[in-house]
Amino acid sequence: MLKSGYLEMTTLDIFLLSTAALIMLCVLASKASARLGIPTLVVFIAVGVMAGSEGIGGIHFDNAYYAQTLGIVALAYILFSGGLDTKWSSITPVLRSGISLSTLGVLFTSGLVGVFAYYALSFTLLESFLIGAIISSTDAGAVFTVLRSKNIHLKNNLKPLLELESGSNDPMAVFLTTLILSLMKNSEASILNFIPMFFSQMIVGAVVGYVAGRFTVLFLNKVRLEFEGLYTVLSIAFVLLIYSLTQSLHGNGFLAVYVAGVVLGNSNFVFKKSIILMHDGLSWLMQSCLFLTLGLLIYPSKIMPVSGMGVVLACFLILIARPASVFIALSFSKLQWRQKLLLSWVGLRGSVPIVLATYPLVAGVERADLIFNLVFFVALTSLIVQGSTIHFFAKLLKVDDPQAIEEEANYLSSVRASDLVPFKISANAAVCGKTIIDLCLPQDVLVVLIEREGKTMIPRGSTQLQKSDKLHVLAEEKSLELFRGIITAKRTESESV
Repeated sequence: MLKSGYLEMTTLDIFLLSTAALIMLCVLASKASARLGIPTLVVFIAVGVMAGSEGIGGIHFDNAYYAQTLGIVALAYILFSGGLDTKWSSITPVLRSGISLSTLGVLFTSGLVGVFAYYALSFTLLESFLIGAIISSTDAGAVFTVLRSKNIHLKNNLKPLLELESGSNDPMAVFLTTLILSLMKNSEASILNFIPMFFSQMIVGAVVGYVAGRFTVLFLNKVRLEFEGLYTVLSIAFVLLIYSLTQSLHGNGFLAVYVAGVVLGNSNFVFKKSIILMHDGLSWLMQSCLFLTLGLLIYPSKIMPVSGMGVVLACFLILIARPASVFIALSFSKLQWRQKLLLSWVGLRGSVPIVLATYPLVAGVERADLIFNLVFFVALTSLIVQGSTIHFFAKLLKVDDPQAIEEEANYLSSVRASDLVPFKISANAAVCGKTIIDLCLPQDVLVVLIEREGKTMIPRGSTQLQKSDKLHVLAEEKSLELFRGIITAKRTESESV
């Protein structure tokens, strides 16, 4: 307990105060990072390092198991939030390419880095391929954050392809990492025995994720809770439930939560906007806590000795391994070489490789500390070098889409009151008593406001429609006709009874 005059603080008080101060510092420092062109996640790591045992904060933290546990939970929420923001219509055209990058691309990257580390960096064969597996996948949190925070628009579905790859390639990296660790701890184990396990993990993860996503939509729409905030609490609980249930069924929990997020994001459910916004904020909180923790786990004095090795490995990964893997994985794709080069450059490494680097530490592998520091250096280099130059390379390769930025900025300002089309609900309309979410409206139909008994109200998904309601709707002409048919449909005799 700390006592000083009127100030009396317990260990818990100090912990809570320090946590709040560090998170607030990260948020405030993110403004400076945007102006300097540095990815926000780098700032989070820097704050953690400065607060660590060798920094000005002097906070001692060296528990790899706690960091790994936090990393797993954080990644689950980050992937779920990324899935919520993924539009199925945008990833459908790039589904084949995305799957190829998230499987073959990761496998080739792992193999190339492993071979290079073995011959150039004097690691053993299994240690080399372990390093390759750990840094083989792009980081969902880093890609989502950089592309969206910097408002980068790319031509020909490159942005959804990058987000699909980063959101779905973690399972492959996790599998490869655990596979090699198993081989290191049991020399008699055979790689062939793990191949069926990989496919079963992917299939179980995808199936459970889809089924759980559909069930979550149904449950949110059917349950009638007294307070709106409880719906967001339910969605938070569902993420942990989906991940843990999938893992208990020997599936891949990361893939399951991402698929479930995609299913929810492309479905209609009550308080959808509130839930998506909440998970976006939760994702940022998880990223800040995760990168802070990983920063605390780092000792700068241990990073400097591996910096030379780290520069060599980072250069090989960024300039050779990643581009070669992209071109091989997309060899049958119709994408042009400029687009493939951009995909190669946006192979950001971030929290996922660093979290995976804690696996050898927890497993007690020889030279695990060296591997962790090396991976951290490579990931940080990737974030700084690649993350801060994506916009520059997009323009250089002529794959950026400035017109999309202008259209997005002018869309809402172009909406006028005269664009809103009114619909009045008759007394015998079939929609009377139904909620807006029950109508299953097209994605481009927006019920902006409702006039009821001389008052106006902003509708929610759970708003029940009543006779004589006047709905003001914004939609394209073809969707308006569909909406008109829904609103004007008469109640049947059985429904009237």
